[in-house]
Amino acid sequence: MGAPDHRASAESVGPVAYAVLTVSDTRTEATDGSGHLIQHLCNEAGHHLVDYEVVKNEPWRVQTAVRRFLQGPGQCLFVTGGTGAGRRDLTIETVTPLLEKVLPGFGELFRWLSYGEVGSAAMLSRALCGVSQGKLVCCLPGAEAAVRLALSKVLLPELPHLIWVATR
Repeated sequence: MGAPDHRASAESVGPVAYAVLTVSDTRTEATDGSGHLIQHLCNEAGHHLVDYEVVKNEPWRVQTAVRRFLQGPGQCLFVTGGTGAGRRDLTIETVTPLLEKVLPGFGELFRWLSYGEVGSAAMLSRALCGVSQGKLVCCLPGAEAAVRLALSKVLLPELPHLIWVATR
């Protein structure tokens, strides 16, 4: 079964129940542009929000929020923020141990597309996609341009397919 067959089978997934987790020391629900952009793009694509939270950039808070999502009704969690190369950017290191499978192609494709927009600075972008307990977890940078690129060019076109594969 190839990708076209998978996509055809994935049509049975229907709208995806998704959650958004913003990791930031400075953003609040009122100032969370990236989290709101994820919601706008996903809702526009016909998916529906089941959970949203902003947490401080502290590993125990991030892990608690991800574990809570994994126990809930959502099929996909979008985590935004805390993915840079700074000392406090620990989202990737915090989420990776919670995943059963990592899909390295997401980060590779995201950086390749980012290169077309920002040049060699794309190498500083860290992004992660994986599966845990039959659910998709996607970690994105906190910049709105990066969120728009990741969702519009990579994740939303494949979201039902990704969910279908994760639950098989």
